[in-house]
Amino acid sequence: MSRVSITECPRDAMQGIRHFIPTEVKAAYLQLLLKVSFDRLDFGSFVSPKAIPQMKDTAEVLAHLDTSVSTTRLLAIVANVRGAEEAVAVAAVGIVGFPFSVSETFQQRNTNRTIAQSLDTVKEIVAICHVNGKIPLVYLSMGFGNPYGDPWSPAIVADYADRLVAMGVRDIALADTVGTSTPQGIARLYGYIDGTFPGISLGLHLHSTPAESRDKLIAALDAGCTHFDTALRGFGGCPMAEDQLTGNIATETLLQVLYERGMETGLNEEAWAEALRYSNKVFG
Repeated sequence: MSRVSITECPRDAMQGIRHFIPTEVKAAYLQLLLKVSFDRLDFGSFVSPKAIPQMKDTAEVLAHLDTSVSTTRLLAIVANVRGAEEAVAVAAVGIVGFPFSVSETFQQRNTNRTIAQSLDTVKEIVAICHVNGKIPLVYLSMGFGNPYGDPWSPAIVADYADRLVAMGVRDIALADTVGTSTPQGIARLYGYIDGTFPGISLGLHLHSTPAESRDKLIAALDAGCTHFDTALRGFGGCPMAEDQLTGNIATETLLQVLYERGMETGLNEEAWAEALRYSNKVFG
């Protein structure tokens, strides 16, 4: 198996925290994470501050970062074309992520647009990214089912993946927004999509309870997944989702599973330990 690439997701971990984390604390934490040498760092989002108040200082945080110390690529999340235009204007941002949901209900909750409108948005974002030398990444959220009663099946997920690929999207992440996935479901869906679209980079962005995380990771690895989104200490979740939030899968849980399998991560362990210590200032 190829070396696993990890997207560390402090943006996802921080965005739902109600008290505002000072800009300088965010920046110091991100700077430490850059030194760990993750493949990608989901550092912030260019979205409405009314929707996600915690991310209102993304541009200011960026101004504090020294990206020359790391090969990690910065990933910014956007919810519309305006956000994409802001993101691509920043030289340090290499990847622009858009949450596209296979659930009509959740797409409107999350971006205030229908699925049809969001497909048009993706088309525009892809064009903007290609002109500016950025990578468009699309999350297929609610990829493993949803609590809203909308139609769902692997075939529906594959149909939307097909539409995205036709638009020029080559980076896709299957996202379990509310933690409904099972190890069996992960293996089945990942294998199905990966086998249907062999030319894409397919990752997993899973939300889970800590007790279920390990089995989900093992199932994903066994299915051939080599791209994982995780967050230090497993904080986070989507503020737009219903019911009690499940957190991100903890990065340390993934690292432990990889260690047990003898798989290299290429991470700076000293920098990782320092970031872990500093996280107490961020999350308490």
